[in-house]
Parts: sequence; C-alpha cells; structure tokens
Amino acid sequence: MTTKTHPEKKEKALSSISTRSFITVVAVLVAALAICGALSYVIPQGSFERDEDGTIIAGTYEQSSVDGIALWRIVTAPVRVFASEDALTVIMISVFLLIMSGIFNLLEKTGGIKIFIGRIMSHLKDRGGPVICLTVLILMLFGSFFGMFEELVTLLPIIILFMLSIHMDTMMGLGTCLLAACFGFSAAITNPFSVGLAAQVAGVNPSSGVWLRIVFFGITYVTLCTFLMLHLRKIEKNPAASPSYEVDLVKRAAMTRQTDLPNEDESKIFIVYSAFLGLQFVILILIASVRAIADYAIPILALSFLIFGTAAGLIVCRRPSTVARHIASGAASMLPAVLMIALASSVKLVMTESRILDTIMNAVINFLDGKNKFLAIVLIYVLILFFQFFIGSASAKIILIMPLIMPIATSLGLSPSIVILAYCMADGFTDVILPTNPVLLIGLSMANVSYGTWVKWTWKLQLFVLTLTMLVLLFAVGINY
Repeated sequence: MTTKTHPEKKEKALSSISTRSFITVVAVLVAALAICGALSYVIPQGSFERDEDGTIIAGTYEQSSVDGIALWRIVTAPVRVFASEDALTVIMISVFLLIMSGIFNLLEKTGGIKIFIGRIMSHLKDRGGPVICLTVLILMLFGSFFGMFEELVTLLPIIILFMLSIHMDTMMGLGTCLLAACFGFSAAITNPFSVGLAAQVAGVNPSSGVWLRIVFFGITYVTLCTFLMLHLRKIEKNPAASPSYEVDLVKRAAMTRQTDLPNEDESKIFIVYSAFLGLQFVILILIASVRAIADYAIPILALSFLIFGTAAGLIVCRRPSTVARHIASGAASMLPAVLMIALASSVKLVMTESRILDTIMNAVINFLDGKNKFLAIVLIYVLILFFQFFIGSASAKIILIMPLIMPIATSLGLSPSIVILAYCMADGFTDVILPTNPVLLIGLSMANVSYGTWVKWTWKLQLFVLTLTMLVLLFAVGINY
C-alpha cells in the first residue's frame, strides 16, 4: 500500500469545499447581510450597558429611534470586518483553518492517515464485536480530539473492503467509518474546529466543562457500538437481511486475494506520523490543563501543526517542494471558508453598527423571560439546528451564531460551556442525515448505497441521538454546568 505522489497531476485537497456548497452558504450569508441591513430601517436602535468582560447587564436596555444604516456600510462590511473589534478573532480563526487544512492534506497525500489506520486494522483479523468497537473508538477519537471528519471518510473504501473480508457488510463499513467519524466530531472533547473556535469566540477557556464532554463522548461511543452490534447480530443470523446484501455480492466477487505486505516506507510513515499525532495529543492535554496557555489555544495549535506537521512531511518524503505543494493545496482549498467567515462576521458588524443587535437580543430575552433555563437551552439548541440546514460550515456558523447567542445565554444564567456543548451537538450529528451535506453524499457514493437505504437504516439511531442530546443538555442545566 505504498503511497505515490505524482507532481504532474493536479490533486484535489481533502477539505476542499464543493462549488455547490460554497454558493449555497455564500447566498445564505449575503441574504442574511441584506436582511440585517433592511431591518435597520425597521427596528429601533438600542443598547445595553456592559461590564468589563463585555457581558450585557440585564435590565439596562435603552431604546432610541429608527435610523437605517448606509448602503455603502453594508456592501463593504465583509472587508471592513478585518478592521473591526472582531478583526483579531476573524484573522486568527482564518489562519488556523488554512494551516490545519494544509497539514491534514499533507498527511493524506503522503499516505499518513491511510497507513496509520490500515496498520492498526491489519491486526484486527478476528470477526465480531472487538473489531467493530475498536475501529469505532479509533475513528471517534480522531474526530473528537483533532476535528477530523472529511479526512477520515477517505478511508471508507479501505474499511468497507476490510469488513467484507471478515464476512461483514458495506453498512458495517459505513457505520464504523462515516458514522464513527461524524459522531466523534460531534461528541467533541477538544475538537479545535468546534470546541476550540467556539471557546475562542466566547472568550472562555477551551478546557472549561471538559468533564461533561468526556462523559458525553463515552455515552455516544456506547450508543454507536450498540447500534452496530445489533446490526451485526442481525446479519449473522441472516446475511440477506443486510440493506447492502445485493451490492456486497458484487463487491465480494470482484475482491482480489492479493494483499500488500508492510514495507520500509510504510513503516517509516507509520512511525513518523504516529509520533506527530501523539505530540499533538500531548499539546492538546497541556492546553486543557495549563491555565497560563489555555487562552492561546488556537495560535498554539496552529503553530504546532504547522511546525511539526511540516517536519514530519519532510522526513517522510524528503522533498520540500512536494511538502510545500501539499500544504499550499490544502490551504488553498480552505480559502472559500475565509470568505464565508468574513461574510458571517459582517452580519454581526452591520447589526452592531446599526445598533439593532442589542434590540434583537432584548426582544429574545423578553421572549424567554419567565421561561426556565431548561426551555431556554432547548430553544437555543433548536435555533442552531435551524441554521445547520442552511450553513454546513462549522466555522461560519460559529462566527454568525455564537456572538448572538452567548450574551443572551449569559443573561439567562446559562454558562458558555453549556452553549458550546449545545453547539457541538447541533452542528455535528445532522451531518450524516441531511441530504445537503456533501460529505454524506460522497460517502454513500463510495459505498454504492442510496440515500433512501441510508435513511432507512439510520433514522432510529438519529432519533435516539436527538433525544439523548436533549436529555444531556437538560441534565447539564439541572446541575448548573
């Protein structure tokens, strides 16, 4: 399974954003920007008093007249946001995404991810639960700690073939790869793309409330393993009961018995990238445990990935030009996300400059006034789910939603930790059920499984997870998490 790179071919990065997804998100954000500008001619201006931390002080809202914002301010907002009070956060998040995308692309193009997972799976020749549960655990940990989702889906063909070779089915391959990667990303412990960015925007320590995220990860892991074990028991009794039975017959007929034995290059790649990922794991633990550096989580992670990831790539392929090309390709694929972040940030900028943001927050606070915290967190959860239908990008949603939700949640007595938890839950799990998610469609295409078959197989699991996440959030409110 030696990985070869071909410089003459134009390679597409893992994290590249499809044209359709990009146009959809940009259209939604531009529409939101235009609506916010229009609302400034309808909604009265107003403001809250704020404390030293910038948190609104309940009961201090004062309203004035309606005064619409100038058109040129709306049009130039995506550019002016880089000179606003949120400029540092926007720039930091943008640079972070570019670096992470570049390094993950380097790992994939040089064979790091496939070889790392393949080596581990090569030792799992036993049929049954241990194979399933260990594979799920490995991929969920990658998603939960490092925020890997799309990258892990590239392993789907390998995992499906592995499952077929030990007498399981394509659905088990989808479950142990696609579902595991998504569920790990959603049950985030230190996921830099959700927990890290949300904590950065909220101005809190990323390690805040980590204990409940760890517990939730464990519950999610047990839930997914149970679902897959029930499916395994079903197909063991009757292989024809598998939703992919007919497809699997064709795949098994086409499978070859030839396998590639480990070679020196693969061993080298495995050792180097294992050391790199292990080092990043240690850095994540340090960030979560050392208060002095916790506030600098995003720049520390970005620098460590850039420096040590580049070093690992140089050791593996010994071609600086190849390493630079893969990093540049991965970073370039994330450039559309920077535009989406700028657009999302400009929505808040227009609302702030037109002084309608506080008026809207006051209206929401008044709507929630008299309602308990339990109902409030459910409404916040549903609100994030609503945005998830239109904006799949986690970073764009964070920039758009968190600045609006966090002050409201704080005024209602909800901690930033519970809002971050709700965001991770609402942002992630629906990625493997919404037909607008390109990663899901790509995964199903790789597996040759229809969307209808997928929904029929997973809808009960999704309904259970939705109920479970609601209960966990209500529990968090009950213990003043």
